[in-house]
Amino acid sequence: MGLLRDGINEIIATTAFNAAPMGIHLRNGSVTMVLFAGSHTAENIERDGWVVANYVYDPVLFVRTAFEDLPHESFIDEPVNGKIMQRLSGADAWAAFTATVEHKTHDAMMVRLTLEKEIIEEVSVHPVNRGFNNLIDATVHATRYKENHDQELKRLIGYHAGIVRKCGGKQDLEALDLLLKYIV
Repeated sequence: MGLLRDGINEIIATTAFNAAPMGIHLRNGSVTMVLFAGSHTAENIERDGWVVANYVYDPVLFVRTAFEDLPHESFIDEPVNGKIMQRLSGADAWAAFTATVEHKTHDAMMVRLTLEKEIIEEVSVHPVNRGFNNLIDATVHATRYKENHDQELKRLIGYHAGIVRKCGGKQDLEALDLLLKYIV
């Protein structure tokens, strides 16, 4: 399936001038996302019926998009099958999807994705980096921690922060410092 791999693919999703880290699930050829109800991403997908997966290896951008809105100049308009979609400028690659809400509850919605277009903008090798990977996990926990202040989530953030400090590079450490400021 092109850029996606089996399992959960961590990307930065863009919808109408909105960006947020998300997981796209690829299982048995089926591509889906689960979104929290009430989020800008969920509202935009339900209204517009599309989402763009941005493949980015910038840990600071992952953290920023989890907690704040990006300025409009961070986005590029892309025509895709008669629709204008927004993707992130600077993405290594991106994939545009039609998004269909398949199931919705009070708390979440499940969306089925159909690939419309995918482009590799820049070819670069990104070796596995435990610092970056653990920063992604810490960010996921931090977004949930901001909502409920669950002490187990805070403990997990601390665990992943330790690995980021041990294994991460300069950008990973900068992103970790930013993340910790968001959850104070």
